Amino acid sequence: LRASWSADLPIDVATCYGSLPAGFDPAATRLYRLNECRGAAARLRLMREMAARPYSHVGIVCSAEPILARWKWMLALRLPAKVFIINENGDFFWVDRSHLSSVRRFAVARAGLAGMGAVRTPARLIALPFTLAALALYAAAVHARRLTRLAVWRVFGSPWRPDNPDRAA
Repeated sequence: LRASWSADLPIDVATCYGSLPAGFDPAATRLYRLNECRGAAARLRLMREMAARPYSHVGIVCSAEPILARWKWMLALRLPAKVFIINENGDFFWVDRSHLSSVRRFAVARAGLAGMGAVRTPARLIALPFTLAALALYAAAVHARRLTRLAVWRVFGSPWRPDNPDRAA
């Protein structure tokens, strides 16, 4: 970012890690440790503190992991700044109407709907209710069999009781 815009650009980092990521100058970077914000009051206090700062841009690192996803999007929506997304390759694009096709392609790729995922993901979504129905029917059959067996045992006695005359020795 500093290479693209300015070498003395101040950058604030909101992270779940305890220290600054590699490559950030501690003198020019403010660190917000999101793990220290336990509870609604602490989160609100952090949001107010960040909203009071004069941000012009908010960058969100969107790698393949959903780490801090709620925090990222909450900051993007609540801070009055222009938002850009940074992918795992270090490329970035702006989140606005003129870059809507990039945002759409990015969302499609992250949702698993690009390439072979365009067939596989909808097929899994279609198969899900049938899979759940089959599992529910199996569970119902197993429980019905057990209840039937218990009812028979209550009436006729258990075949494993030592005093059962039909029990083979």
